[in-house]
Amino acid sequence: MVVEAATNLERAHRAAVTATVPELATTLQEVLSRRVTAYLAGVQDGKTISRWANGDSPIRDHDVERRVRTAYEIVALLRITERPEAIRAWFISLDPRLDDRLPMDVIREDELQAALYAAQAFVANP
Repeated sequence: MVVEAATNLERAHRAAVTATVPELATTLQEVLSRRVTAYLAGVQDGKTISRWANGDSPIRDHDVERRVRTAYEIVALLRITERPEAIRAWFISLDPRLDDRLPMDVIREDELQAALYAAQAFVANP
């Protein structure tokens, strides 16, 4: 079981690292919505997410890209056990592992490691 969990974490991480910007944006807007994705990325407009998904624009800010890749990694990890609706709910719901903060707020505030740990704990304790 521990080996399986480690493998799932590694797969999710590899997926986030190797995904193209259009893959990142497309998956996040499909699972989370364009609005939630824009919010956690820290960009003003949901249209930016569509431009990324269409390949019309790169992510120019490294901090924004780290937030987007982390959100994608969490989605990839949660997809192992959860439906898209549950994944979106996790991002927009208060999480006791994050001191009753929203995971999307934690990501937007660049507390990426805390968000990853909370997602890992969520998967580990169904």
